Amino acid sequence: MGLFLLQRSLTLLTTLLGASLVVFWALEVLPGNAAQMLMGPDAAPEAVAALATQLGLDQPAAQRYGHWLRGLLTGDLGQSAAYSTPVRALVLERLALTVPLALMAMALTTVLALTTGVFAASRHRRLGDIGAMGLAQIGMALPNFWLALLLILLFSVKWPWFPAGGFPGWTEDSGGGPWQALQALVLPALALALVQAAILARITRSAVLDVLGEDFVRTARAKGLSRRAALWGHALRNAMIPVVTVMGLQSAHLLAGTIVVENVFYLPGLGRLMFQSIANRDLVVVRNCVMLLVALVMVVNFAIDLLYAAIDPRVQARAA
Repeated sequence: MGLFLLQRSLTLLTTLLGASLVVFWALEVLPGNAAQMLMGPDAAPEAVAALATQLGLDQPAAQRYGHWLRGLLTGDLGQSAAYSTPVRALVLERLALTVPLALMAMALTTVLALTTGVFAASRHRRLGDIGAMGLAQIGMALPNFWLALLLILLFSVKWPWFPAGGFPGWTEDSGGGPWQALQALVLPALALALVQAAILARITRSAVLDVLGEDFVRTARAKGLSRRAALWGHALRNAMIPVVTVMGLQSAHLLAGTIVVENVFYLPGLGRLMFQSIANRDLVVVRNCVMLLVALVMVVNFAIDLLYAAIDPRVQARAA
């Protein structure tokens, strides 16, 4: 396990370094002048030049990349030109909403997908299977933003059970509280989770069906194990490799989906911060937010690799 962990850790660090190069240079080749964009078209050239110096845009690209990389390692992410606030404080404030939202969406996705997929596999080619996969097909075809609007119409307008938008905060000092904050995240989490759960449910069903025909499942049943116990205790675990793979890929979709869903529900999260920063051409914020999302996806995939090894020890043997 030690060698496997070392190999994956080195791969993670190398990939993060490569991703930082791609993110930095991709934003560097964008046309236009960020200082001119922030100051406006009628700004004096002297003022634009002063702001460019303040932002470090007058330095060579390689020097700016090295400075940014050192900032990433030390936690100094620079100053936002649009908000006049340290980027680190902005990002941490927005992550307090985006991370719980993504975790809620992933938890809902996992529960709904595994339950639906196993249910459909246990009723293969029967009415339950056809109905569950039909609903999954519809879910896959629905865009997140349209589903979000439907949820608002149903559960905020017709049945006012949940707020239609906004975020009261996690503390009473901000005018909210834990319960009010969780209520505000329920509909956005559902809008993110239902589409991803539909995809994962189909993968789960196929993986479980492949395993149900194996000899060890028949042996477990022959020893007197109930169908339910054999299904959940033996078949599902051995079917988890493809399921976990898709779950890792879906983490990227969930994080990207927050950009749209947070704007629909007017949530002050990381996705909305990125949207506003792109509109303001605040490249310092955009660069750090994109790098953070890339790093989060890579860390999730790193965790998925470790989960592979826990589910199937043969993965470690192949890596060695």
